[in-house]
Amino acid sequence: MTGDSEDPNDEVQYHLGVGEGDVADTVLLPGDPERIPKITGVWDDAEVMAEHREYRTATGEHEGTPISTTSTGIGSPSAAIAVEELARVGVDTFLRVGSCGAIQPQMEVGDLVITSGAVRQEGTSEEYVREDYPAAADDRVVAALVAAAERLDYDYHVGVTASTDSFYAGQGRPGFEGFEAAGSDELVENLREANVLNIEMEASTICTLANLYGLRAGAVCTVYANRVTGEFRTEGETRAAETASLACALLAKMDERAREAGADRWYPGLGIEAE
Repeated sequence: MTGDSEDPNDEVQYHLGVGEGDVADTVLLPGDPERIPKITGVWDDAEVMAEHREYRTATGEHEGTPISTTSTGIGSPSAAIAVEELARVGVDTFLRVGSCGAIQPQMEVGDLVITSGAVRQEGTSEEYVREDYPAAADDRVVAALVAAAERLDYDYHVGVTASTDSFYAGQGRPGFEGFEAAGSDELVENLREANVLNIEMEASTICTLANLYGLRAGAVCTVYANRVTGEFRTEGETRAAETASLACALLAKMDERAREAGADRWYPGLGIEAE
């Protein structure tokens, strides 16, 4: 029998330590807890609501819109816990915010990648649903992220992301003492030829779970490395945070437009109010 302290439906969530009222409807999901103050630094105001293990949650306001952020740690297993527990306290929109490696030669360090869908090269989402179920980003989230990047005048690319469970072998890098996993020497090239834009570790699980639960999700990552050209710099660290934060405000306006029009959901003909 599960003890009360581990009840996933308890008022205060077991891993995140948040309850209803602690978070906004839309939550930005970085991996590193140290990115939380960098994200909230672009908001109008913010307050840390909970801290436990890799999970740090803050809630505030940006451009008049309530907004929250929760760090997920590295990888899909811990990201799935965050989505599960945030959904239980009322969150309906998830925006992964982070860094990635680009695998197309024309992409520059500092560019943004907005995920339209993801290759499920991780095991967490397979424990939820069959492997051919798509990890698609919500079209409204994608539209809001594109509109935000345009308004901020940041260079961006929209397309397919690959999410892996391993930073080393799973992304075609050598392991300890030069160990190479079977097929790792062809991994990046095969993904590149399939027109995949970038590699990271959480987007596919976040999008898959959101789709399963009838919620919205998407991802925007700053390119830190280009695996084809060999370029690497931690440049433009706040661009993804600024873009996702503005996208949150735009999503709220998009939802308002839909309500005013009596539509079931926002669609491009309703426009996006950018000011």
